[in-house]
Amino acid sequence: MRDPLDLYTVSEHAYDAAPVPVLVHALRGSLDAGHAGSLVARHLLESLPTERIATFEPDELIDYRSRRPPMIFEDWRYTDYDEPVIALDLLRDDEGTPLLLLHGPEPDLRWDAFTTAVVGLVEQFGVQRTIAVQGIPMAVPHTRPVTVTAHATRDELIDPQRHMMGMVQIPGSVGGLLELRLGRAGHDALGFAANVPHYLAQADYPQAAAELVRQIAGSTGLALPVGELEAAAAETMQQIEAQVSASAEVGAVVHALEQQYDAFMEAAAQPGHTTLLAEPGALPTADQIGAELEAFLAEQTGAPARERGDVPGLPPGGGRTATTDPGTGEATDLGTSTTDDGEAPGPVEAPGSGPA
Repeated sequence: MRDPLDLYTVSEHAYDAAPVPVLVHALRGSLDAGHAGSLVARHLLESLPTERIATFEPDELIDYRSRRPPMIFEDWRYTDYDEPVIALDLLRDDEGTPLLLLHGPEPDLRWDAFTTAVVGLVEQFGVQRTIAVQGIPMAVPHTRPVTVTAHATRDELIDPQRHMMGMVQIPGSVGGLLELRLGRAGHDALGFAANVPHYLAQADYPQAAAELVRQIAGSTGLALPVGELEAAAAETMQQIEAQVSASAEVGAVVHALEQQYDAFMEAAAQPGHTTLLAEPGALPTADQIGAELEAFLAEQTGAPARERGDVPGLPPGGGRTATTDPGTGEATDLGTSTTDDGEAPGPVEAPGSGPA
């Protein structure tokens, strides 16, 4: 294998910041429902002081023919090219504590070399905890709080998970491979996957991103801003509720999902509970509910969602900051927010209309 050090270049004073206790990675790949991980990365980059530490060589890692990076053509000439960037940035939270953020498109090629390179960076920067964030589609309603599935290289890194599915084979990802390799090298690594309503998986879902930020803060004690994500979530909740209320049929299937969710949460507290439904077969399946919702929403999408103004940008202000003492688990607000509790999802969009 070629030297993994050839995959990236570092800035002149990159290691002056070491040690950095936390590295968060949110690589855009095939599975990020609600674009939750991408929204987290964008939010942190826009909200916190940022310094470029390392840049990976895209020609070594990206299959351009499968991704086809977009180009701009205007006035009979090519005027711009969206070059893929995989980067490691140094950020500082609201109290000045440093953290690293690995972001950009998931590599198509040289996964072994890439993960070896990142493990090397973890060791060089003295990272104590590496955290992955993403969204996964789940048969849950948008009207309930976002839940999170956690995984880790050691049980002590996360709260006990209620219902483990046993062993299952899933498609691989660079994030998953990185967590595996870090664990085998003796480093602490974990991941948080926000459970996103499956009928909103292609839409920006800022409430999932806000919950992921809170999970990072709770796991590390970092003081991370969440107010802007909560403001976006509150605004998009109004938009999606307007669409749902326009159809009694859609309201009925959302209500069915609510019943299923509530039955699960009630039964989850009972010893020995192992199934999603309190009474299997009593409610429609996720596929049935998803098919009805997607059919309705497709009828409402006469124009791309961004053209209809369904996708607000993250508004300024509302700078509420969440931080959690990892020793006691107690959450503390370091500021105030101009929004409500933020228990809201992103807007319904046409498929593929999330962040690039």
